[in-house]
Amino acid sequence: MPDATTTTSVRVRDYPVLADIGINPDEVGRRQPLVVSVEIEVAASAIADIADTVDYRRIVAAIDELAAVHIPLIETFAQQLGEKCLAMGHVVRADISIDKPFAITRGMAGTSVRISQA
Repeated sequence: MPDATTTTSVRVRDYPVLADIGINPDEVGRRQPLVVSVEIEVAASAIADIADTVDYRRIVAAIDELAAVHIPLIETFAQQLGEKCLAMGHVVRADISIDKPFAITRGMAGTSVRISQA
């Protein structure tokens, strides 16, 4: 029987945060709501302890950290969050989705970024 490979996903869904984000004059210096979802893929042969995976509270802390500084674009926010997730250990892929509820009059504007280990 061939060796099995285990892949585990860790998710944070629909996390609301007020972020210092935007490029338009009426946005700069004003915190705006974002809704952030993250799914990371953890590669580990077995997960028996928190050290074998990523605590979702670390993902939330990374979101909050980025929200505290001015980032002009949600695409940049998503990419930086993905890079932070990849640095958490055992992470081989991060899928980041960010919605900006009040960016357009009707509907929801947002972005998605997938970042993987090389």
